[in-house]
Amino acid sequence: MARTLKTAAALCTAATLSACSFSMDSLWPSLTGDDPAPKPAPQKVEIPASQGERMNQPTIGPVGAPPALGNTNFVPPSVTPGQQTGTFVGQKVSTLRGELQRMRGEIRQHNAGLQTIRGQTAQHSQAYHTSIAAINSRLQVGTTPGNPFLVQNWNAAQQGLVRIDSDISQMNTLANAVAGTSTMSAYLLETTRAAYGLSGAIEEDHRQLAILEDEVNRTVVLIDRLLNELSEDINRQTSYVATERSNLTTLSLAIKNGELLGGSLANRAYATAAPLTTAAPMRSSSAAGSAGRRPLMVIRFAGPNVEYEQSLYNAVSQALARRPQAGFDLVAVASRRGTPAQVTLNSNKAKKNAESVLRSLANMGLPLDRIRLSATQQDTAESNEVHLFVR
Repeated sequence: MARTLKTAAALCTAATLSACSFSMDSLWPSLTGDDPAPKPAPQKVEIPASQGERMNQPTIGPVGAPPALGNTNFVPPSVTPGQQTGTFVGQKVSTLRGELQRMRGEIRQHNAGLQTIRGQTAQHSQAYHTSIAAINSRLQVGTTPGNPFLVQNWNAAQQGLVRIDSDISQMNTLANAVAGTSTMSAYLLETTRAAYGLSGAIEEDHRQLAILEDEVNRTVVLIDRLLNELSEDINRQTSYVATERSNLTTLSLAIKNGELLGGSLANRAYATAAPLTTAAPMRSSSAAGSAGRRPLMVIRFAGPNVEYEQSLYNAVSQALARRPQAGFDLVAVASRRGTPAQVTLNSNKAKKNAESVLRSLANMGLPLDRIRLSATQQDTAESNEVHLFVR
């Protein structure tokens, strides 16, 4: 009997251990290289081609876009009417209510003027960018230098920018008028609150004063919002016009050359750049700090008409993309070969070439306080050269 009990206990122990072994094997992950649970194959999602991808010819978009104007319609509600109480305070409340009605009438006029100016500005901006897009698309495919049709479009674009500038002047005039109404609203609110202290009032007078005070408060808030939105429109449009004037100057250079350059260099983070030393006068020495430095670009004037402006724009644009606060040294390099008279002539020609490159950079939008001029002579120069360095 005892042997039977021992045998049964041994069998139970073995069963228990085998059960634990199975449980542990099922909990531990497989250490083989095979994936125990293969993942389903990913489903392919077909994305239809966009409208631009379905077109055979590439599209050319505008260089810039006009800033968004505010779209709030500032229409004040009507003034709540009141009853005559026959008291002195009641007469005062009636007078203040009339002033509020007159002030809200001025706000309606200001709002109508603002909406009219916004509509005009939107039309003028659309006409301006239509002319700019026509010029850019023609330059993109290539055209002749000084194309008269492009010159005509450029003049139309300039007139459009003048109209937008006129719209800004109207906004400034309207802002001054709204500021006067704002001063009147502040005075009306103080007068309404002071009317609570007048003697001889009844409960109806104070009830009407409370309604009037709430409506004056809402009017003050409405005027402040109108003035703030108008100021934001003026600031955005002013910055926009300044940027587009610089772009127009660069675009005129592109029309002159018959090839597209790009946007003005003045728009490449110069608003936050620290001012550098003003342009130094041209001097006949190599003390400009160019010795031992590798020039960004070398322009060799071996012939009468050297086309360098597109390459110059690309080089300066890439340099500004890497270092937005960079300045430039423009060095006129004259050949020292020949007689002293020939060396003097070469030096004068090199300086004139450097001044020509300087004007090109100015037309591209590069501020002149970012450029330093200098002149030197070299024995190794075969012709007059202009070296451009980054500093």
